Amino acid sequence: ALSFVLNLAILFFFKYWGFFTKNVIAIGGLFDITIQMPTFDVLLPVGISFYTFQALSYTMDVYRGEIYAERNLFKYALFVSFFPQLVAGPIERSENLLVQVNQPHEFDADGARDGLLLMLWGFFQKVVIADRIATLINHVYGNWTEVAGISIVLATVLFAVQIYCDFGGYSSIAIGAAQVMGFTLMENFKQPYLATSCADFWRRWHISLSSWFRDYLYIPLGGNRKGKWRKYFNNLVTFLVSGLWHGAQWSYVAWGGLNGLYQVIGDILKPARTKVLDALHVNREWKIWKALRILLTFCLIDFAWLFFRAPSFLTGVAMIRRTLTNFY
Repeated sequence: ALSFVLNLAILFFFKYWGFFTKNVIAIGGLFDITIQMPTFDVLLPVGISFYTFQALSYTMDVYRGEIYAERNLFKYALFVSFFPQLVAGPIERSENLLVQVNQPHEFDADGARDGLLLMLWGFFQKVVIADRIATLINHVYGNWTEVAGISIVLATVLFAVQIYCDFGGYSSIAIGAAQVMGFTLMENFKQPYLATSCADFWRRWHISLSSWFRDYLYIPLGGNRKGKWRKYFNNLVTFLVSGLWHGAQWSYVAWGGLNGLYQVIGDILKPARTKVLDALHVNREWKIWKALRILLTFCLIDFAWLFFRAPSFLTGVAMIRRTLTNFY
């Protein structure tokens, strides 16, 4: 309990204190109440969200008896702050990375070569693709009041590519760097934009984070074991927390909430959708049907990305309104 409280308190102070005080003051203003909250000018530690979650998973795994308690402080510190994946993941489990910390590692030329090639691919994704696309996206999102709605749509579609190459590139660099040193990190992305449903997308996107929230939040909340509506509630809570984890803004919460709603609505409509497809004799193996599902999933996911990229929730709403009223 002390480990959980300390880790979450540090994360809250550095990442969410400003967000918390801003909203408390705003709520007080709604009732004409002036609230004074202390402010701190602090720098956000690099990778704090990732190593905090890694530390929390270790605590939970030891508590559940799934991993031994590491008695060597330096080995534990190496596990928590393993530098290749410190900034952007993948978020590793103690049963994988901590076990490897305690194993001897000999230099493997083939493994180092493959790791360097994977790092090179990651740098290409990040520097050549993501950073070049970002120039156009930043211009549109920074001047959205002056551009047509079609430009916002195009920039949002390109942002889907940018964020994949950002996160996917970082993950490739991390996995490759670890491989050079003889460590194996988990796969973090698996062709996410070929997903045929929003649930399928989250089994492919940032796999280490998705599985972390599933194992340490969704399942402890009850998962799908306590009825349909409790399952939907747990799903929404998990995605809302996931959104807040990405950033201390309501736009991130909206992004997480949308992704949660997609899955809830999809599950509710599944029986009706199955009946309609059966009545129309639609073959689920048709390539055109699969392509349509992939396209629809991408459109839904990309719409949510708009809130992820927008400077604020209200700006995201305004950008949608401008797209609908001033498309050309």
